[in-house]
Amino acid sequence: MSEQNNPSTSQTSKDQQKNQPRRRGRRRRSGGAKPTPETWDLSQFEVIPEAGKTRFHDLDLPLSLMHAIADQGFKYCSPIQARSLPYTLRAHDVVGKAQTGTGKTAAFLVTIITELLNNPVDDDRFAGETRSLIIAPTRELVMQIADDAKALCKYTDLNVHTLVGGMDYDKQKRHLQENFCDILVATPGRLLDFAGSRDVYLDRTEILVLDEADRMLDMGFIPQVRRIVRLTPHRESRQTLFFSATFTPEVMSLAEQWTIDPVSVEIEPENVATDTVNQKVYITSGNEKFQLLYNIISQDDVESVIVFANRRDQCRRLQEKLRGKGFSVGLLSGDVPQGKRVRTLEDFKSGKLKVLVATDVAGRGIHIDGISHVINYTLPEESEDYVHRIGRTGRAGKSGTSISFACEDDAFLLEPIQKLLGKKLDCKQPDASLFKL
Repeated sequence: MSEQNNPSTSQTSKDQQKNQPRRRGRRRRSGGAKPTPETWDLSQFEVIPEAGKTRFHDLDLPLSLMHAIADQGFKYCSPIQARSLPYTLRAHDVVGKAQTGTGKTAAFLVTIITELLNNPVDDDRFAGETRSLIIAPTRELVMQIADDAKALCKYTDLNVHTLVGGMDYDKQKRHLQENFCDILVATPGRLLDFAGSRDVYLDRTEILVLDEADRMLDMGFIPQVRRIVRLTPHRESRQTLFFSATFTPEVMSLAEQWTIDPVSVEIEPENVATDTVNQKVYITSGNEKFQLLYNIISQDDVESVIVFANRRDQCRRLQEKLRGKGFSVGLLSGDVPQGKRVRTLEDFKSGKLKVLVATDVAGRGIHIDGISHVINYTLPEESEDYVHRIGRTGRAGKSGTSISFACEDDAFLLEPIQKLLGKKLDCKQPDASLFKL
């Protein structure tokens, strides 16, 4: 029996909430459109109907949300948005199989914002009491989701908060105390810290989103996520949206425990960037890789590049060697302090850095348009990570290039990647000019 169906577990959660001290609150109406001096209506955002495509106009979304969608330049729903939003907007639970880059973040944010705007709170609200909760496995992904949420909440009075480890606890606490919490995006560990110290309350959560469940499983976060879910209302009293790149038996078991009669939506990996990404595999030796990398990123058509490696020590050595060769290069890995990681991402977005060296976990939160190249210095040990990596380029309708190095140590990893993609990759020896000193 799952904890969501276990009466004793549910009662324990209620008892815990009853024993907590009363929270300081302020009475006001919360969760409506932000009054603005200018007028805006849908006539200023014309999108011509097209066969087989769903417009955001077709979903009866709040005007303030449509205004923000227009600012973002979104016209037609992506496949996962078109297939999930008709259900999520009617409060159905959804279990979605989708990679990053498919538009799932906007799908659940549009759902959350619509629900909160259409059902404003009229009674007491308390500091730290959230109306919606999004759990994501990495700090970078949390920050990216929060940025997207703030952009879509631009013309509303909804407040977005983030809780991530590696950043100042008191500063995050102060933000929670200063403004009501409508949308909370958090990593599991830091969220439990705040819940344990009674700086965050989850017992009024209306919508729960679990993003990248497979990655949370791989990173060992599921015990923490279970504790978090127990602090939210019973699954019958909340809407749950559950997203994962893969549907393993373990992932499906969690979905069954945390949702009720969910609608299943699957977007296959071949829809993720592969049509806009030119994929190459260079057969090389381990000791030739760095010279090959240096010559590739020295080419004129390489505007911005992410270099992926499997281990933190590999990434740090690559950063040091590339910096020694005169490249502007940043590092994203789990051992880099959060503040520095945020600054590195900003410098990469602005063009101050040409090269970013990253591990898979850190790379999951990189959603930047205009990245021209992705280089797999080492092939990923998990096939799904290959799709996530190449999805960093070829975004927003632009083309991109993915180059993977395969040597004697990791060439065996090509077969499962090709099986996942459903096609053979173009494997060849690099041109001799790419090895010049």
